[in-house]
Amino acid sequence: MIEIESLGANQTVRNYVGGDWIRPEASAELTTIDPATGAELATVPCSSAAAVDDAVRTGNEAFETWSSRPVEERIQPLFRLKTLLEDHQDELAELLVRDHGKTLEEARGELRRGIENVEVACGIPSMMQGGTLLNAAPEIDESAVRKPLGTFAAITPFNFPGMIPLWFLPYAVATGNSFILKPSEQNPLVAQRLFELIDEAGFPDGVVQLVNGGPDAVDALLDHDGIEGISFVGSTPIAKLVYERAAATGKRVQAQGGAKNHIVVTETADLEFAAEKTVASACACAGERCLANDVILVEESVYDEFSDLVVAEAETQTIGYGLEDGTDIGALISEEHESTVRNYVQRAIEAGATLLRDGRDVTVEGYEDGNFLGPTVFGDVTGDMVISQEEIFGPVLALDSVASVDDAIERLNESQFGNAASLFTGRGADARKFRHEADIGNIGVNVGTAAPMAFFHFGGWKDSFFGDLHAQGEDMIHFYTDKAVYIERWPDA
Repeated sequence: MIEIESLGANQTVRNYVGGDWIRPEASAELTTIDPATGAELATVPCSSAAAVDDAVRTGNEAFETWSSRPVEERIQPLFRLKTLLEDHQDELAELLVRDHGKTLEEARGELRRGIENVEVACGIPSMMQGGTLLNAAPEIDESAVRKPLGTFAAITPFNFPGMIPLWFLPYAVATGNSFILKPSEQNPLVAQRLFELIDEAGFPDGVVQLVNGGPDAVDALLDHDGIEGISFVGSTPIAKLVYERAAATGKRVQAQGGAKNHIVVTETADLEFAAEKTVASACACAGERCLANDVILVEESVYDEFSDLVVAEAETQTIGYGLEDGTDIGALISEEHESTVRNYVQRAIEAGATLLRDGRDVTVEGYEDGNFLGPTVFGDVTGDMVISQEEIFGPVLALDSVASVDDAIERLNESQFGNAASLFTGRGADARKFRHEADIGNIGVNVGTAAPMAFFHFGGWKDSFFGDLHAQGEDMIHFYTDKAVYIERWPDA
């Protein structure tokens, strides 16, 4: 196991508050487990409301000085952090595999995406600029500027513990705010190591802080009147709760919820390419991601052929420990979650879906205590089945035939979610129709996973997102600042 300085000798996760590593006042303690081996990794104290209050007060004190520092000065620690993240990327990736269960390649890709957000945030001096208009009225000049607001917090999920905190942290501090991260209590070790590098990058004490814990810590952040805004990523029911509760106390909120994403395959598509990308989309990170496209709607004329190609592609996937070469699909986050995914599979069988490939009977030699599930493929999955409607968060694919692209769009638009969808086609007319008519926030054409680059916002519609301003890109500048307008007249000029 990689040693993390901030854990201390007894392998206990700590908070990072005011530039110091401290064991918080805790309401309870949890144990974090390696999903592939079942080994205990560390103890996680669940921070109390008092511990959260200490971090918030410290953040607000730091904000008073940090917000007035020149913007060029504020981004210097981000430049150093980018270099540190790149220098330690392999080490972080290995830790991420142990902490989460995904493969080493997936972990490296996740961290690269996070680093890209640090890079974009280094451009805040340009991105944060307002506008000026001379002679807006007789002898009057008018300008708009962006101003930071205070202390913000992010509550992040287990599935991308290295990337998702970096959707928020760099932009918050670059715009002049202070920031508190509350990572998932299921796998907080990557956040611990990330904050060691943040400490090394040289942010002033209190500007960036880490609070570990569970529901008590979340509630304390949502209700604290010293917090200006909350960012959340997780399931839709919790996202909605976070949005309502935080907004009720006057906070800015961006709450990203769950998803049920679709792929549409037309008869003009490159079917082999589409099958490869479909399986990769649904099964990467063991399906534990909100951009997994796991409902596949295929034009009738190529449905049988495409189904065979998907099953064949699924058969090539190697399930195993994420640190071992050749592994395509790693472990699910917990034994409880594995049981939930298996239950979805059983419910689909009982509902009458055709089981084309059963991934439940999988054993990984040497890792019998791991939470493993192979790619499971269903055919004839109708829109009224649970497997077609609810987010599974596992390597389960659901295929069905449709008469046309119009029918496919109508069906995916019926979903309560609107996070992502992809179309595979050889016709530009299909692509244009899909772009204009699909009620989706992230749309891909001949792309398996519609994941925006860091300089674009991460869109989500309907019950996949609650708020007005999304993660990443320019939206973050608007979320973390407010605009002030200056109107000037100098009669003697």
